[in-house]
Amino acid sequence: MNKSDLVEFIASSADISKVKATQAVDAFVEAVTTSLKKGDDVTLVGFGTFTTAARAARTGRNPATGAEIKIAASVAPKFRPGKSLKDAVTKTKKK
Repeated sequence: MNKSDLVEFIASSADISKVKATQAVDAFVEAVTTSLKKGDDVTLVGFGTFTTAARAARTGRNPATGAEIKIAASVAPKFRPGKSLKDAVTKTKKK
């Protein structure tokens, strides 16, 4: 499912226009992005939690040449699914 599929699904499920559904999706993405930039977590009970994780600087290898390279420290976004989402996906995959 891509963004346009999600917008169509939301528009039909919520009985709203595609324009309003697009605005809702964009607002959600902006809210999550802004919160993560500030260092805050976003928790949707039952669905999951969006967080950030610090990655330490490390040394890696260029796979083409084998030369060592330095990889800078960074902060990466993460998603931890909630119990309801895990259960829904697990039950779906078993069938």
